[in-house]
Amino acid sequence: MLLVHIGIAFAIYTFQKVSVFYFLGAIGYFLFIILQNKNRNNEALLAAAYIAGAEVYWRMTDGLFFYETGKYAVILFLVIGMFFKGTSSKTVPFWIYLLILMPGIIVGSMTISYDVEFRKQVAFNLAGPVCLGISALYCYYKKIKKDDLEMVLMMMLLPLLSQMFYLFLYTPTLRQEIIHLSGNYAATGGYGPNQIATVFGLGAFLLVARLFTIKNKMINLIDLGLLGLMGYRAVVTFSRGGVFTALVSIVAFIVVMYYKQNRREKASVQIKVIIIGIAFLLIWISTSAVTFGLIGNRYANENALGESKGDISTGRVELVKTELEGFYHNPVIGIGVGKGKEYREENMGVEIATHNEVSRLLSEHGMLGVIAVLILIFVPIIFWTKFKNNYYFLAFLAFWFLTINHSAMRIALPAFVYGLALLYIVDDKKSPGKIKSLEAKTAGTAIE
Repeated sequence: MLLVHIGIAFAIYTFQKVSVFYFLGAIGYFLFIILQNKNRNNEALLAAAYIAGAEVYWRMTDGLFFYETGKYAVILFLVIGMFFKGTSSKTVPFWIYLLILMPGIIVGSMTISYDVEFRKQVAFNLAGPVCLGISALYCYYKKIKKDDLEMVLMMMLLPLLSQMFYLFLYTPTLRQEIIHLSGNYAATGGYGPNQIATVFGLGAFLLVARLFTIKNKMINLIDLGLLGLMGYRAVVTFSRGGVFTALVSIVAFIVVMYYKQNRREKASVQIKVIIIGIAFLLIWISTSAVTFGLIGNRYANENALGESKGDISTGRVELVKTELEGFYHNPVIGIGVGKGKEYREENMGVEIATHNEVSRLLSEHGMLGVIAVLILIFVPIIFWTKFKNNYYFLAFLAFWFLTINHSAMRIALPAFVYGLALLYIVDDKKSPGKIKSLEAKTAGTAIE
């Protein structure tokens, strides 16, 4: 599969229109296997994982028909999956969350000016939150074996690896005059560095996790090499949000993994942590050399001359302030879905989309937005305190929360990863009797 996806990268680099056929082929293939198997083995989850991982790749290579196609495809596959396997009876909070999003559409239809295309604004602002709600409905309390979860994560990783190899073909080397310290488009195929750094940060996290979960030295060595390449491409984007998010997610995963090991296994974890630390040091040294030391300036929040650039948030704090002002002046019903961009133009003189999903929910949905945020934060935490069997939980929740606070929900990945944090992992090493006992105890929590 790795070789196939390297081949896809070569094909798209040689003739970019291949990306359209790649997208259509993936959609057709997954629809076929889901319908054929009636989602008996969570094929819908595999499909959604692959689409979420490939979304930015298809965007940057013009493989999608319109901007939000990736999110719609994730929603479609998961809805088909729920049709065959149902959802847990405990998903009521997430049904409430989805209903909370609806009144904002009505308010937005009354507040947005006539020269703004209302349908596009609603699609842009709600596709991500709805994708998250559907992902949560599908995954909450759904039992999945560890090996099956690893397959889901591999399906998410494969298109990221193909995208990484594509960028190595597109920009194999960098020249000092084409490096831009606010976001290095030269290293991202001309596409948004923020989104590229986000997906490659997740790719790096998945590769680190595989070093602990896959017990095969040859595969571990391959993954370690891929980690070096993926980490380099993430850092060289000069977009810091995705890299910081990846590091926090990695630390969260290792802490949980270490806590769950016995004494002998903890020694093995410690050795792997040292190896990963050395790998990250080499990534930084090589990136610094390739970027002529400018990457150090970027992370120190300095310009090319070494002078401080002041606002380390690159204007995101001001965006949050305007959205909180919108919430303050319209606390009950909010300013309406899609109004945020226009509201900023009216108050800041700058027309720019939000970078923070939390403040967007508050400003556009008012008190209902507050309830939505509380549901999204506390329902997973309560779930975790009851079971603690998903060793990816903290990492996935950290990735979701940090990503939506620096990049909103422009892509499907944070929404889908949020859902993965809610899966109920069944230890397939347990005896069949124990598994049946476990299922009996959770009877009534899932409709399958």
